Amino acid sequence: MKQRKIPMRMCIVTRESCPKSELIRIVKTEDGVIIDPSGKVNGHGAYLKKDLEVFEKAEKSKVLNKVLDTEVSHEVFEELKKII
Repeated sequence: MKQRKIPMRMCIVTRESCPKSELIRIVKTEDGVIIDPSGKVNGHGAYLKKDLEVFEKAEKSKVLNKVLDTEVSHEVFEELKKII
């Protein structure tokens, strides 16, 4: 039997490729920036590793602002920390 291919995505902070299930997707939509736990929301997305240190680095370096080309509010990072 054929094995299914595991989708890999790159974390924008650590720059390492991980299985999609180990990452969380942040999406820029018309309504603003949201967290996408399903990974299927329409819009421009970026992936972060599910790790508190990675979330803090992303907030300090403002890497999400650069990647999504918009201002990411502090509330999004607070919501990310609650998920972990």
